[in-house]
Amino acid sequence: MNYTFNDDSPIFQQLAKALEDDIFLCTYKEGSAIPSTTELSVALHINPATVLKAMNLLLDEGLIEKKRGIGMFVKEGAVERIKDRRKSLFQSKFLTPMLQEAKRLGMDREEIISAIMMEEEK
Repeated sequence: MNYTFNDDSPIFQQLAKALEDDIFLCTYKEGSAIPSTTELSVALHINPATVLKAMNLLLDEGLIEKKRGIGMFVKEGAVERIKDRRKSLFQSKFLTPMLQEAKRLGMDREEIISAIMMEEEK
């Protein structure tokens, strides 16, 4: 676990994102335990309350679940939920603005597809 934090957003949000990435990349597989709040706070030298806030974000998003007396575990279907949300975000953040600009430039479908294929070949 080698997370680097910056000043761009609160640490708990950055930690939640890092843990989400680890879940998505199957560092923590569905059904497996993730490190405890104490383990993360000690390893990362951050306040346990900060770690708890990050964990609560993941709980709220349905990516992890708490098993009383045992710990936190990655929920079944978490990877698919992350993928679905990221696809939606990708569309709204990248595709929609790209297509709007292509329309302003007068590009047709074939030109857009050709441009994407050229980028893909790089």
